[in-house]
Amino acid sequence: MTDTTVAIREARATDAAGMARVHVQSWRSTYPGLIPAQFLINLSEPPAAQRWAAIAEMRGPGQGAFVAVDVGGLIAAPDTIVGIASFGTRRVAVQGHAGEFHALYLLDDAKGYGIGRRLMAAMADRFLTAGIRSAAVWCLRDNPSRWFYERLGGIKVAERPIRFANTDLVEIAYGWRDLTPLARLSAGPEVR
Repeated sequence: MTDTTVAIREARATDAAGMARVHVQSWRSTYPGLIPAQFLINLSEPPAAQRWAAIAEMRGPGQGAFVAVDVGGLIAAPDTIVGIASFGTRRVAVQGHAGEFHALYLLDDAKGYGIGRRLMAAMADRFLTAGIRSAAVWCLRDNPSRWFYERLGGIKVAERPIRFANTDLVEIAYGWRDLTPLARLSAGPEVR
């Protein structure tokens, strides 16, 4: 697969249904055993689409959302959204990190093509354009995909207990004090 097969672009409100599909499917495939099954079963695309439509409309310096669209139809049907990402101001403060990567979700079939790396690079580039030089991402400590952030140069900078869906969990934060190397990863080779 080449970089031209999957296009990374700013999300639009009209992308909300596709974004919700990626969100719900990725949670259901990533979090079994970590989050209560009933919570995952109850996830619904229509309410998620409403949230993603609002997120897609948030534009400003250092905030927004991106979608990865399979224009070539090699992962999914042509023009299908296969990955989503959002970023903005810190929701949970991490000392020394001004921005926050809020979400990064991919369909299972889209993993391993460098799409997540390209979405992270797009968000880092947007932060840098807004004068935000550092950022962090929070993820579940037991998330099997968390090593992805380490491969991209993220350093574990914080840990905290949280209560989610009536379950005690632990989140960790990976941080980048300088987003420049991460932003440059968009030009890197694809890995499968």
